[in-house]
Amino acid sequence: MARNKHPEVTVERILDAAQRLFLEKGYEATTIQDIVDELGGLTKGAIYHHFKSKEEIMDAVGDRMFFANDPFKAVRGRDDRSGLEKLREAVRLHQGDAERTRMTIQAIPIVWEPRLLVEMIESNRRILTPCYLELIQEGIRDGSIHTQYPREIAELLPLLTSLWLLPSVFPATREEMRRKFEFLGDMLEKMGVPLVDGSIRALIDAFFDQIPEQM
Repeated sequence: MARNKHPEVTVERILDAAQRLFLEKGYEATTIQDIVDELGGLTKGAIYHHFKSKEEIMDAVGDRMFFANDPFKAVRGRDDRSGLEKLREAVRLHQGDAERTRMTIQAIPIVWEPRLLVEMIESNRRILTPCYLELIQEGIRDGSIHTQYPREIAELLPLLTSLWLLPSVFPATREEMRRKFEFLGDMLEKMGVPLVDGSIRALIDAFFDQIPEQM
């Protein structure tokens, strides 16, 4: 059998097709065969050579969508904003990305899967925590943030927002999720990081409204 000399091209084709189908049909309604049919000329075996499951494809699609519109990269280096303002803007950019939000909601039912949970925690530690830490430390230097725990908050934020607020991991109604978010905002403010303002609260409310009541 001839070897694929450009596996990265095949991976990108798979992710392109999967992303289109997940957004058009929904994750649950999309099968591996649908992805095969969308690609044309590729077999299930070729897909499983690169991805062990549909869940793994969804995880890779989500990562790729984040890096394609990295909100932390978008605010980095801006001299017209304080560290706190950059932190708020990064959250607004991330939460305001409609396609990524739809993908996040579709992924909620599968996040409880142990392997995906481990990968999410590792991704948070490796990618998101340094981004949060950079902006929190910048805010401390410019006086917009006042906390003695920059690293601890940078580690805690992605864990709380990506796991604790998800009803598939910690079952909760919409109102209970909103209460959790209010608690998170109050906690951060008391710790010297007043991240949550009216615009962020409105975006999060809209996000919760899109989550089915029964997950």
